[in-house]
Amino acid sequence: MSTPEHLPPYQELGLADDEYAQILRILGRAPSAAELAMYAVMWSEHCSYKSSKVHLRYFGQTTTEAMRQRLLAGIGENAGVIEVGEGWAVTFKIESHNHPSAVEPYQGAATGVGGIVRDIMAMGARPIALADSLRVGPADAADTARVLPAVVAGIGGYGNCLGVPTIGGELVFDPSYAGNPLVNALCVGALRVAQLQAAHASGTGNQVVLFGARTGRDGIGGVSVLASESFSTEAARTKLPSVQVGDPFTGKMLIECCAELFEAGLVLGIQDLGGAGLCCATSELASAGEGGMRVDLDAVPLRAPGMTPAEILCSESQERMCAVVRPGDVDAFMKICAKWELPATVIGAVTGEGRLVVTWHGGKVVDLPPRTLAHEAPVYHRPVRRPPTQDALQASTPDVLARPGTPHALRATLLRMVASPGLCSRAWVTDQYDRYVRGATVLAPPSDAGMVRIDETTQRGVAVATDGNARYCALDPYLGTQLALAEAYRNVAVTGATPLAVTDCLNFGAPTDPGVMWQFAQAVRGLAEGCAALGIPVTGGNVSFYNQTGNTPILPTPVIGVLGVIDDVRRRIPTGLGAAGDALWLLGETRDEFGGSEWAHEVHGHLGGRPPAVDLAREWAIGAVLAAASADGLVSGAHDLSEGGLAQALVEACLGSGLGASVRLPGQADPFVTLFSESSARVLLGVPPTGVPALAQLCTEHGVPVSRLGEVHTAPVLEIAGVVPLTLAELRAAWERTLPSLFDTPGHAGPPRPGW
Repeated sequence: MSTPEHLPPYQELGLADDEYAQILRILGRAPSAAELAMYAVMWSEHCSYKSSKVHLRYFGQTTTEAMRQRLLAGIGENAGVIEVGEGWAVTFKIESHNHPSAVEPYQGAATGVGGIVRDIMAMGARPIALADSLRVGPADAADTARVLPAVVAGIGGYGNCLGVPTIGGELVFDPSYAGNPLVNALCVGALRVAQLQAAHASGTGNQVVLFGARTGRDGIGGVSVLASESFSTEAARTKLPSVQVGDPFTGKMLIECCAELFEAGLVLGIQDLGGAGLCCATSELASAGEGGMRVDLDAVPLRAPGMTPAEILCSESQERMCAVVRPGDVDAFMKICAKWELPATVIGAVTGEGRLVVTWHGGKVVDLPPRTLAHEAPVYHRPVRRPPTQDALQASTPDVLARPGTPHALRATLLRMVASPGLCSRAWVTDQYDRYVRGATVLAPPSDAGMVRIDETTQRGVAVATDGNARYCALDPYLGTQLALAEAYRNVAVTGATPLAVTDCLNFGAPTDPGVMWQFAQAVRGLAEGCAALGIPVTGGNVSFYNQTGNTPILPTPVIGVLGVIDDVRRRIPTGLGAAGDALWLLGETRDEFGGSEWAHEVHGHLGGRPPAVDLAREWAIGAVLAAASADGLVSGAHDLSEGGLAQALVEACLGSGLGASVRLPGQADPFVTLFSESSARVLLGVPPTGVPALAQLCTEHGVPVSRLGEVHTAPVLEIAGVVPLTLAELRAAWERTLPSLFDTPGHAGPPRPGW
């Protein structure tokens, strides 16, 4: 059997035999070492989407003209861009940095933030908000203690130094992520419509300028190894590249420099240097343009001696951008870069040859058609097969699990659930993030969605939320993905914002596994058809394959981000109960639905059955009710119902408001089902007496079921009929102690923060 050191060079770089044969046909000769490296990284799963393209096309097929009306840039661009009124646009995107974060958690997470921020900058926007979606192994596992504190510190360290607030996200613990954590980072940016930028290189003679940090050896091969194959085998571990190293202070200067360059109108085209580095930026700019490009690697500022052309081209050193500039504007461009103390160098020019030509030490090391790198990678129709275990999984329903039946048992279950790793307070995480830097944050954790103001004059703002439930997706990836979409949509709607657009990060196992590809195809179809039902487009996102340990994939984990707009952030709906004397209302219907539930997982370690039903028409109707209620000031507080059901929503709303409540459960209903079911399309509301008639009328008009649960009061007690009362003090102690007890060392207020 061949060992890795005896493999042909193209196989060492992850290229298949037929892929190498295709390269030979394209070039008509054997590739140089630099060309081979470029094809390897650009044809990797991470860069080319070669296994997912055939399924992702379904998004375009289900996007209607009405859904495209506000869409200024969509799938295929660095990030999606939505017009939000008054001359403003918002761009947002979520991407994964899973495998680097498993290898080096701090830098993996930090550079994940840096990378997504640069995608937003490449659209001409100023980054205004971040969110992080994290998934790790069991809360008490040794590897979780290694990974999670460092990941959180990396996100906080980079985002805080950038001066961009982290206003939302998730944290999920599950055994399937042991050894393969998921670190998904989202960024939101704001721009004037007229400042929208494009990633293309056109105009023969226009100059190509590389600016930002110098180029080193960090991250070489990152996309082709870390994100494009499983690295759990010993052979793969021998090929692990170094993880990128971030410098947030340079990143901050890059943000300000780009903003000034855009304002001055000095940029004709721009691309960030992320995965595959200069190789990706130059080939994508040239491929999207009208001609070609000539690049001189001797002009690239280096920070490591003796780098080869392949290393220079494929380095994933952070905080770098590549711009196309008119010859007459180069001096002005350089002056702005110098002002922000950023190296900037003309490394080439746009040509009319239709070729990407790269020289080094006076010789030609690359000469190829750029489209064959950037847009014409192989496309695979991988086998798709429903796993034979799926029927047994769905047949193993939670109906046989023992349920609490007495007031004391219900009380004990509620306290256990509140303190569980899946439902406990995330303050240990979010308190490490600066949520209010820039002074534009309006809502931040523990709110259902983050919200930031984008215009001081009009008070216009945007809200964003990310959600995903892998247990639901394991039971039914189509419905599970729609449930993730529904929850993110609802989390934005409960703030009073109107959901407008979707981004996604689709985290799955190896695409060579037909069962994984069935999950992926079902998830894509579920998301596409769900977005069509809600009337909001998918603007872009990320696919992350090879998330598995050995041959065991993670649970299918599509993470869905939803962005909404609110005309006036002063009319937002706070997360909570409202005020003393307000009525407590429940919108929606509760059914006996426990498949994939937090209760079944926490109390019984069970996964089976069917996930809750999806009603996207009801989700839309609830969103319409809440938007109108926000505009008219009819609601004083709101909280969506999701994992943990009504019980969890009541506890979080009480603790967030510092108020108690008296709750009366429906007379004929099972208290356990009412409290812990995870039926979707439900929202808890605090309604002042003055808002009751108008809100009732709104719900009737939109066909939204309403039930009155009780009242808000000042006594620090949560009283639920049929459950022994719980004081806010004991609820808070249960809710807040779990993560600090797991991850804080004695006498230490939080995880260590590596220095820069």
